[in-house]
Amino acid sequence: MIRGNILNVFTEEVYPAEIQVENGLINCVKKIKGDFQGVIVPGLIDAHIHIESSMLTPSFFAKAVVPHGTTAVVADPHEISNVMGIDGINYMLKDAEKVPMHIFFSAPSCVPATPFETSGATIDSEKIDLLMEKEEIVALGEKMSYPGVINNDSQEMTKISSAKSHKKPVVGHAPLLTGVELCKYVGAGISNDHECVSLEEALEKNQMGMKIMVREGSSAKNLKDLINAGGEFLVSDDKHPEDLLKGHMDYIIKKAIKWGMNPIKAIKMATINPAEHYSLNMGAISPGRNADFIIVDNLETFNVNKVFINGKMVAEGDNALFTADSIYIGNSIVLDKLLSSDFSINVLGNRALVRVMDVLDGQLITSESEAVLQINGGQINANVKEDVLKISVVERYGKGEHLKKENGKMSRGNISHGFVRGFGFKEGAFASSVAHDSHNIIVVGTNNDYMARAVNILIKNQGGLVAVSRDEEISLKLPVAGLMAAENAQKLSLKLKEIHSLARKMGCALESPFMAMSFLSLLVIPQLKISDQGLFDVSKFQFVDIIKKIMD
Repeated sequence: MIRGNILNVFTEEVYPAEIQVENGLINCVKKIKGDFQGVIVPGLIDAHIHIESSMLTPSFFAKAVVPHGTTAVVADPHEISNVMGIDGINYMLKDAEKVPMHIFFSAPSCVPATPFETSGATIDSEKIDLLMEKEEIVALGEKMSYPGVINNDSQEMTKISSAKSHKKPVVGHAPLLTGVELCKYVGAGISNDHECVSLEEALEKNQMGMKIMVREGSSAKNLKDLINAGGEFLVSDDKHPEDLLKGHMDYIIKKAIKWGMNPIKAIKMATINPAEHYSLNMGAISPGRNADFIIVDNLETFNVNKVFINGKMVAEGDNALFTADSIYIGNSIVLDKLLSSDFSINVLGNRALVRVMDVLDGQLITSESEAVLQINGGQINANVKEDVLKISVVERYGKGEHLKKENGKMSRGNISHGFVRGFGFKEGAFASSVAHDSHNIIVVGTNNDYMARAVNILIKNQGGLVAVSRDEEISLKLPVAGLMAAENAQKLSLKLKEIHSLARKMGCALESPFMAMSFLSLLVIPQLKISDQGLFDVSKFQFVDIIKKIMD
């Protein structure tokens, strides 16, 4: 039995009450008289997140976020699915069972995300149908392949039909989609969208019946622009461990309140709204629902003091009152050592007019520009002074069409090249095995030598993040599928701070450079992106040449 001031999300009232709990469920809620400190609020729900992007396994992720009031999440495991398929999903399900937090999943609908990249696995409509039968699977994951939906691709429509037959919603992903094409996308049965970057975009989608997920993550921060969009959910989508230490859904709610949102509306966007959308037995302090609630100091400052899941206190202050214990799962980086020459862009001439990806800090979208670069010794070089650096994607699975073999061993698979502006560092390279969504190795550098050095460290570590400069190199190992580590958020955050510190010392001004880099290979978000198979124009949904023109 717990007594205190409760927030009723149905009537939007706050009043003293007694909560009776039996077998993990709320048995009864009675109004009482009394003078209590703080407010009891339903446990917070993140309606859309990729746990892998925290670089923490599910159990260690739970240990990090539960003290911040998160009692449930709906996670899309398409990161590990693109690496390991159904085995990866089963790993996430098994690891999630180790902790008291409710971790629900959506069935990843785009594995691979597009046919224009090499992934580690394929999940077809038959596998989706089997996944949808699982109780822990509460939705069909984000439909990033919106051209397939718009054009009635049979596989895509069969996956959507499976979700409908199981009475589970379909999560949307349609950045900048508008007009007739948006009508077709919504008409196929897509229920929500988390990719809006402007108020106008959100309003158009909302007018068509889509529920808007207002996102505030580590890389994509859209909350301030969408504060008046009338959204239904607050979500994080992708969060780095150092940001999780500052807060999770509580932190997003605080930001929403700071920027003018009514506190009760903000709380409902992270409690009752996602619970009802996904048919979860939680989200409100009412009879028959899970006894998941948190005690905060008040609704304005929203500092979490205690957290209860299934009626049991699982966190107090900054401390989780449970342990995390993840197991190891295999990796899939099968590359041998690479050479500097593997990163060469060879061409005859004196100068080249090239396409350039422009990184927009705090956004997942990129823009496209041009640059005139020098050709020396038959190679196009970066222009560090103008912040035009080289970018490459190296296929990690041994499935590429252009494998080299030396002494019977594969030396590399596909490698594609391009140029990028926005990182700003003057010497060195960044490399990562976190590269959405197929998670091949992505590297940005000032020259071929640094790029080869960074990638080879990554291969040796079997995944993670690497930053190298002339005098230093720092790596963060992610041995679980090259995406996650079975460590606590504090330890991982310290290592991430070290690598970010080196990035800043190198001259990089991006707030989250490795997360920004990881989305440069995501071929379903405009404008110019890159996969292991080449440079890709998302608006045209086709490959384009790096070189626009050879100049004298």
